[in-house]
Amino acid sequence: MYTIGVVGPKPSIDRIIEVGREYADTARLIPYPYENLVEAASIIPAHRGEVSGWLFTGPIPYMAAKPQLIDSDSIVYCSPTGASLYKGILHLLKDSSPAITCMSLDMVELEEFNLQESLDELELPESMFAIHMFEVKQEGHRDKQQETELADAHIQMWESGQTQAALTCMHAVHKRLLERGVPCSKIDVTRMEIRQALRISIEKQRASYFKDSQIGVQIVEIENLDKVSGRSGTKYYVQLLELEIKRVLLEFCDKLDGSLLENGNGRYQIFGSRGAMEREISALREAVFRLEAEIGQPVAVGIGFGETALSAEQHARKAIQTAKDREVGDIIIVRADGTVVESAGGQDELEYEYRTEDQELLDRLNQAAVSIRTYRKIEALARRKGWGSFSASDLAADLSMTVRNAQRIMLGLVENGLALATGGELQTSRGRPRKIYQLKR
Repeated sequence: MYTIGVVGPKPSIDRIIEVGREYADTARLIPYPYENLVEAASIIPAHRGEVSGWLFTGPIPYMAAKPQLIDSDSIVYCSPTGASLYKGILHLLKDSSPAITCMSLDMVELEEFNLQESLDELELPESMFAIHMFEVKQEGHRDKQQETELADAHIQMWESGQTQAALTCMHAVHKRLLERGVPCSKIDVTRMEIRQALRISIEKQRASYFKDSQIGVQIVEIENLDKVSGRSGTKYYVQLLELEIKRVLLEFCDKLDGSLLENGNGRYQIFGSRGAMEREISALREAVFRLEAEIGQPVAVGIGFGETALSAEQHARKAIQTAKDREVGDIIIVRADGTVVESAGGQDELEYEYRTEDQELLDRLNQAAVSIRTYRKIEALARRKGWGSFSASDLAADLSMTVRNAQRIMLGLVENGLALATGGELQTSRGRPRKIYQLKR
């Protein structure tokens, strides 16, 4: 049984709870209604421990709560499709007299593409709709002002005769329009859309459960511990140092509800679940920082996830080898699907795949003498940095390699059709301009 928190205005929550009875054997829905939009964000941190996932009644409560959401939250919102829009329009046309030639319509910017696509499919003249797109203000004190401005825009167009009706996606705006006597309808998600959102939310819970229950193995290696011990000159100091290392790692194991195995000479293994290890990545970084400060040597950590202990340990060994190849200590994760995460939990976190089934790509990389891992890292780095183009120096600085090695890699990619040399950049008044590159795939 999955527990899903439903966030939104009470009328919308009531509709979702009603449809949700169809899924009573699988999911328990807990309502978290709000009176004012500003309350949406405060609901999340106050009740996060009570649910396994969140279902928002629409894009507006989702956008309002977004600043309080974290990566580990399972999130779904009911997205209004063309069916919701058409239902609202039909309600207006059914009750209209005389015929409506133009109506005002508002929609949150997050759904702009879906709105435009739905209107295009209606094949009605653009002049029939006066559209007000808006962005949900994430400053709580402005939500009332925004609701007032939207309602006033609809009212002004109706009173001036530019429109004969209004269609809104906000409860507060709909209420005010009714009070002013404006013919209006509220865009509400249909039962079909609610069912779709519930199915997605339940599937997310199921996927999260299986992911969290995967086995996790961490390998911690302290470089040159034997040299550190040798400098001390006493066996007593060596024993104290090893005890301090174990104390720090055992404190971390306690957070994981995991177990610690000592392999000797600065090598340790920690066993636990994937879910706990991912949740406690910041605690791991803190433990590594404490060890490096205490010992004065880099600490490398490789984490592997898998369906079995064997596959998790194999991935952990790949990860620790990658971590040891770096000049400084690092935390590397190799997931069950082969995805690699470097600098896990840090500001420079980089995620990429180290394998591919694209034989043409592999053939070109072999000819360029560039590994698939290096190529995927360059791809991921360019995405994260937003690089449309870059130099070998840019690449070298971020991937901890020499400029000459970066130049060799990019030249190989260019020669085999995987990158373009798009121009040059002159750094000083003397010397040749450095080449600028773009990835082609």
